[in-house]
Amino acid sequence: MSEEPRRLNIGCNTDVRPGWVNVDVADYGGNEIIDLNSYPWPFEDDSFDEVWASHVLEHLGNFNDVVNELWRVCRDGAVIEVRVPFFLSTKYYSEPDHRIPFGIRSFDNYEHLGDRPLKFYERWKLAGRTNYQSPARFTVESRRFHFSNFAALSWLDYVINIEPVIFERFFATLLTPEEVRFRLRVVKEGA
Repeated sequence: MSEEPRRLNIGCNTDVRPGWVNVDVADYGGNEIIDLNSYPWPFEDDSFDEVWASHVLEHLGNFNDVVNELWRVCRDGAVIEVRVPFFLSTKYYSEPDHRIPFGIRSFDNYEHLGDRPLKFYERWKLAGRTNYQSPARFTVESRRFHFSNFAALSWLDYVINIEPVIFERFFATLLTPEEVRFRLRVVKEGA
């Protein structure tokens, strides 16, 4: 008999999900109160199969510490879904509590490449990458911009994600996305 997957919702705010471990710094009813800037988090190693982190990582103090802690509490193969405001968006810079800016390549330094062929622009970036001696490794299964929640503009999501790294470099100041969305898979075994 297989056990139920354990799911962690960090920075849940009022999005308290049934069947999940919901945590935030304040009491929203039904969540555990945890200071996510205090390490280690009160979970054993390899505790979770899935993590939902929507608009919380940008509020935390040190990106490398957050990445290491996410990796530590997740099992090998766990999925981490991340939603963060894009650093050029008003959703990022109009909130004075935002500390960590995010772009489309924010997780590159922790990416487990495996046998994946590199795109031309990745060769120079990844050749000199540093992750501050972090053990954390992830397969970046998806990295996408989300332009707007306004339905009439949803077609722009397709356009800006044809080649998001090129879009970010050359066009993001003209058509600024609201957020960046990542789907990461934790790599621990044989990394």
